Amino acid sequence: MTDIFLEGGRALIGAELVETSISVSGMDIAQVDASRGRARLAIDARNLLVLPGIVDLHGDAFERQMMPRAGVDFPIDVALADSDRQAISNGITTVFHATTCSWEPGLRSTTNARGLMEAIERQRPQFAADTRFHLRHETYNLDAEQEMSQWLTEGRVDLFAFNDHMDGVVADISNPRKRNRMVERTGLSSEDFDRLVERVVSRAADVPASVSRLAAAARAAEVRMLSHDDATPAMRGEYRAMGALIAEFPINEETAQAAASHGDAIVYGAPNVVRGGSHTGWTRASDMIAKGLCSVLASDYYYPAQLLAAFRLAADGVVPLTKAWDLVSGGPARATGLTDRGVLAEGYRADILLVDDTVKLRPRLIAVISGGKLVHLTDAARLLAAAATPREAVVAA
Repeated sequence: MTDIFLEGGRALIGAELVETSISVSGMDIAQVDASRGRARLAIDARNLLVLPGIVDLHGDAFERQMMPRAGVDFPIDVALADSDRQAISNGITTVFHATTCSWEPGLRSTTNARGLMEAIERQRPQFAADTRFHLRHETYNLDAEQEMSQWLTEGRVDLFAFNDHMDGVVADISNPRKRNRMVERTGLSSEDFDRLVERVVSRAADVPASVSRLAAAARAAEVRMLSHDDATPAMRGEYRAMGALIAEFPINEETAQAAASHGDAIVYGAPNVVRGGSHTGWTRASDMIAKGLCSVLASDYYYPAQLLAAFRLAADGVVPLTKAWDLVSGGPARATGLTDRGVLAEGYRADILLVDDTVKLRPRLIAVISGGKLVHLTDAARLLAAAATPREAVVAA
């Protein structure tokens, strides 16, 4: 692996932006405030921001690569390869593909979740981003409980979330636009979809015990858990008691306050910040951030959103860029237990972004280093001439 030297740049060191140079050796940051030494690859980072790579603990934009239109499928391996390129080109060096495992057939079925998990495992060495499997369990998917428990036990799941969208499904059945979208996604006829929903809802009494068993399996496997769209402090408390210490998209401030009071990680969507509010009309993420009620911003359904959101927060005066960046890098790394990344420091994984911030609200990604490899470069003129290596060193190598 080629050693890399980043010359100059305003690097995020601790909680401050510092003019310094950084050297990378192997997969790690070798030195901060470094000299070039024998590095074969050098990049001019002067007048750029040097930031730790983005960690995305919940991104499901890959679904659009799998099914760009209702009923139009592309092979999973092709979709994942394209999603990797999109993630890296938006500064995401660690990505958890948030894969829904639902009672629905089609795109969000158990069969598809299994296929995604297996494809991630096969393709992981080929990806530029550190790619992980975030299993989003629809709690009414009772038929898949045993298989998901086995995945947890086998160490194949990196994050495990509890989702319950059944009330929304039942409510949306009477909305023609939303109903058509759900039916198209499953590939069922309208009548068959109604019958399926009726059968699934009839087993509601079995859901709590299933959730409890799966939470026990995740705890035994030491897999971190999330609860999705917590509606009340009581709901957040119930999941916390089962070991789910990450509150994902709490739908009101009261619930977010309850999560914060117990030290839970709190996740909101970066698109919410970029767009100025939730597309569902729920909590405004920037308000929660201003009140200290958010520790993580996820890409959710749009990979460019994390990079854009951090700069939007700073431009709007919600928090300084140094704190905003922690929401997309250090915060999600801590929440997911990845203690080797999210900061620029010696001995940490070399996930590094070079960003041109000269245009307000429109940061331009110049280069991405992921695990010590230069995997994305938009300005080749910043590559400096290779350092001369003594002939005897070459022979010895």
